[in-house]
Amino acid sequence: MIEGPFSGQLALVTGASRGIGAATAEALAKAGAHVILTARTTKGLEEVEERIFAAGGAATIAPVDLAEPDGIARLATAISQRWRALDMLVINAAVLPELTSVQDISQNAFNKALTVNVLATQSLIANFDPMLRRSSDPRVIGLSSSVGSKPRAYWGAYGASKAAFEVLLDCYAQETMNVSKLRVAIVNPGATRTAMRARAYPGEDPASLKTPEVVADRLVSLLGQPFSSGHRESVN
Repeated sequence: MIEGPFSGQLALVTGASRGIGAATAEALAKAGAHVILTARTTKGLEEVEERIFAAGGAATIAPVDLAEPDGIARLATAISQRWRALDMLVINAAVLPELTSVQDISQNAFNKALTVNVLATQSLIANFDPMLRRSSDPRVIGLSSSVGSKPRAYWGAYGASKAAFEVLLDCYAQETMNVSKLRVAIVNPGATRTAMRARAYPGEDPASLKTPEVVADRLVSLLGQPFSSGHRESVN
C-alpha cells in the first residue's frame, strides 16, 4: 500500500477508463488514495486498475453508464455500504456531440450530452453529498471547457451543456460554503491529448498538445491545497 498525502482517503473519478480521468485516477492512487474508477467501459477500467495495482496503489472498479436511469443511485448505494465517507469527487466524464450550427443540432445527441454533462452531475451531487459531508475534508472538482463561459460557433450543444454544468457546481459551492467543510472547484483542462480533442480537431497534431498526465498532476496538486470553494482555473 502506498503511503502518501492522501493515504486513508477515498476518491471517486468518473470517466476513469481513459484520458484525463484515467491519468487522474492513477495520480491519486500514487498519492495514497483508494480510488473508485467509474466509466461505461469495463475493459478500460480494468486496465487502469491493473496499472494502479502494479504501481502499489489501491483501486476499485465500478462500471456504470451515467446516462442510465438510477445508475448513479445504485453506484452511491453500493459505495456507501462499503465506505462511510467520500473525500474527493472528480467529475470528469462528458459527452461531446457533433459540432454543428445551432439549427442543425441533433436532438438525440443534444439530449445525451445534457443527460451525461448536466443531469448526471446533479445526480452525482445529490447521491454523494451525504458521504462527502461525512468527510473531514471533502472536495469536488468538475472538469469543464472554455466554451461553457465563452460561446463559440458550432459548439452550441456542448457549450450549453458545460455552461449548465458550471452553474450547478457554482451554486453547489455557494450553498455549502458556509454550512460545511465542502469545497468545490471548476477546472478547464485546456487543449489536451485526448480522444475527445481528436474528434473535435481531427487535423491537429497530438504531439503539439500536453498529455493527460499534466492535467492530472495539477488536479492532484489542487486537491492537496486549501483552495477556496468556488475556485476556478485553467491548466495551461
